[in-house]
Amino acid sequence: MAPWTKTNSERYGVGWYKGYVIKNKEKKGAFPASFIELKEVIVEKRGDEEIIMSAEMPLVKEVTTTLREWGSIWKQLYVSSKKERFSQVQRLMWDLMEWRSQLLSGTLPSDEFKELKQKVTSKIDYGNKILELDVVVRDADGNILDPERASVISLFRAHEDATAKITERIKEEQSNVQMDHSGVSARIQSSPTHSLYVFVRNFVCRIGEDSELFMSLYDPIKQTNISENYLVRWGDKGLPKDIEMLNSLKVVFTDLGNKDLGREKIYLICQIVRVGRMELKDANHKKCTLGLRRPFGVAVMDISDIIKGKAECDEEKQYFIPFHPVVAENDFLHALLNKVTTTRGDSGGQGLWVTMKALVGDIIQIRKEYPHLVDRSTVVARKLGFPEIIMPGDIRNDIYLTLHSGDFDKYNKTTQKNVEVIMLVCDEDGKVVPNSICLGAGDRPVNEYKSVIYYQIKQPRWMETFKVAIPLEEMPRIHLRFMFRHRSSQESKDKSERNFAMAFVRLMKEDGTVLRDGIHELTVFKWRTRPEMLKQNLQELKLIDGEEVVKFLQDTLDALFNIMMEHSQTDDYDILVFDALIYIIGLIADRKFQHFNTVLEAYIKQHFSATLAYKKLMSVLKTYLDVSSRGEACEPILRTLKALEYIFKFIVRSRMLYSQLYEGKEQAEFEESLKSLFESINNLMKSDYTTTLLQQVAALKYLPTVLQDVETVFDAKLLSKLLYDFYTCIPPDKLQKQKVASMTEIVGSKLFQRQDCRDILLPMMLRELSGALAVVGEGLQDEKRNSVELLNNILEVLSRIDVGDTFQHIQDIVSSLLRTINRTVITMGREHALTARSDILTVSPDQKHRLH
Repeated sequence: MAPWTKTNSERYGVGWYKGYVIKNKEKKGAFPASFIELKEVIVEKRGDEEIIMSAEMPLVKEVTTTLREWGSIWKQLYVSSKKERFSQVQRLMWDLMEWRSQLLSGTLPSDEFKELKQKVTSKIDYGNKILELDVVVRDADGNILDPERASVISLFRAHEDATAKITERIKEEQSNVQMDHSGVSARIQSSPTHSLYVFVRNFVCRIGEDSELFMSLYDPIKQTNISENYLVRWGDKGLPKDIEMLNSLKVVFTDLGNKDLGREKIYLICQIVRVGRMELKDANHKKCTLGLRRPFGVAVMDISDIIKGKAECDEEKQYFIPFHPVVAENDFLHALLNKVTTTRGDSGGQGLWVTMKALVGDIIQIRKEYPHLVDRSTVVARKLGFPEIIMPGDIRNDIYLTLHSGDFDKYNKTTQKNVEVIMLVCDEDGKVVPNSICLGAGDRPVNEYKSVIYYQIKQPRWMETFKVAIPLEEMPRIHLRFMFRHRSSQESKDKSERNFAMAFVRLMKEDGTVLRDGIHELTVFKWRTRPEMLKQNLQELKLIDGEEVVKFLQDTLDALFNIMMEHSQTDDYDILVFDALIYIIGLIADRKFQHFNTVLEAYIKQHFSATLAYKKLMSVLKTYLDVSSRGEACEPILRTLKALEYIFKFIVRSRMLYSQLYEGKEQAEFEESLKSLFESINNLMKSDYTTTLLQQVAALKYLPTVLQDVETVFDAKLLSKLLYDFYTCIPPDKLQKQKVASMTEIVGSKLFQRQDCRDILLPMMLRELSGALAVVGEGLQDEKRNSVELLNNILEVLSRIDVGDTFQHIQDIVSSLLRTINRTVITMGREHALTARSDILTVSPDQKHRLH
């Protein structure tokens, strides 16, 4: 129905509304008020006409309109038997309906709302494209551009961007159903982080005693665990030990990377440990020793296709994982595991029932996207080792210890011992550190670990992995104490047994490195342990594999700035730290590690805290610039210029922290230092040594990247004057192409949106454009395009209503360039692509100026 009008007339009575059918306005009638939902409207006057619009969120209105339009097409697809496209549109509509409900709920935090908004607009644009409907052009926030208020240039560029994004989206959708050479779906391959959700529905096994189920991901080719264990304690009655956990045994295995998915095989395994008597056949419970951990069996399932996305996996589908028991005492659980992965046997109906689903993303993402699966009660089992990307704040001081094997003599006994290993975490005084051992995810931390007992085995092979978690600062004081004890099956004998041996190992070696475990050969240096090796360690940082450096990005940066701050009264380490920082920034600029950009950004905003770093960074940077401008050798200068953006991010953040701490102290000194730094850059641009040409090109390319940060701590007009000097100190006929490209980036900054700053910068840009466009007919294609692009960007800024008075600046453009543009258009011809671009130059509507 169309908009309603309430009526109290005699004909309709109280509580009725009259209205008409949208499809046929001639059909009018009355409807009960209980059937009507009133909505707020906005009345907008456009001339003499009143426009009535719903007060709903614009995006909600767009979704509603889109669903109506697609719904009609969807029915036509069904009638014409286009089943594949019918199903595709149906899925798109389901997504939009669900997201519309979320938008209307009004409960989303701002970041999630913004993310959802992007998903909705992307889905609408994609659907319109595949249904061959009109392309919708949007602004950067996803709102539909109003052609009455947007300039022609804005509409043109938005149309180009929309077409490119939609084309890319179609490629992504098509690739989702394709597999790469390793058998991993393209959708999964495109994400750097993956997870596996597992729900333990039931465990069916004839044990008669309590048991421990250790579940983990396993590589059968390398015969190693991929993840830490998820521990489920199962009771002797066939139910979870903690009955409240019934129907709540959920775990998500996280931190998996693309390298993990590239493994040939991945198994979900479960090692079952029985907790009770030495022998199940012992009937007299009262005389038996209880609480002994004994091997019982394993359950194994190949989940390679599920986790790689090759097999569709419904989270409601239950899988049965068969149980394989220990047959002989020398059937070590680990050995039995490897035997089972190559052969199959009859489980007799015993085993695990689970549901599972492969999820794309880290724990934060999957909690957002799969809240019905992964909630706060879901246990998180992490990868053994670090994920491929470590976000700031993700702190892990975990050591995974694997008890491998042993070799024990009989000593004074007639048979081999039943060896139990007990491990404790102790400090330097020998006191036990409480709650520092975790046997598996989902279990409470404990004070000690007790191994599985293999009956009368001289060389037991345990291969049990558990976690030691202690604060990093405690590491130098900690050692692990191992005690060995013979356990008797008879309680009376067992009570008289004492530890027959002991061993210990320190977690940190004398050179300041942590003991390496058997899986990851990673070395973490403690910078403070050996000061005499500090310079050597800083120099050798560049010799470490880049993948290891970026993996421990936060720790490495913290260590570098700690060195700088601890030696704030001297410059002994400044250049070494600066070079190490440049090396790290350079690594992240590499395509191989570009996904760490967000990690570095997050570190600077949230974790960086070196308040004095800006002084030292500016000092070293100025030294490099001054040396180079004199034509002297400065090997790191090119790497330094390429890293300017992040160097200045650190400088600005450090200065802001210092200013907050000391209430704006030393602001004048900071501005003078920054001014001096820019003057050093300008001196480099004036230099005519052959060695400085590449450096000048790099400076033109990378200097604009620092403006966004520098603007926040430096006077805008003074910064504009420094930029003016930066460009004008280069001879007019030198590096023209690079100058124009660099100026184009300046126009995109907030600086150029200020009228007082444009007063300084625009005349310089117009002189450059006048010279470039005068010879553009003879120039190279790139130079033509760059010049037109710069002019377009300038006019685009001047067309806005929030950039101050633009009249004089438009007059300046007309007087400086109109004749040159006309001459260029005549020379190049009206059909030339760049001529088309110059024809759409439009300024703000209120000025009523148009350039052709």
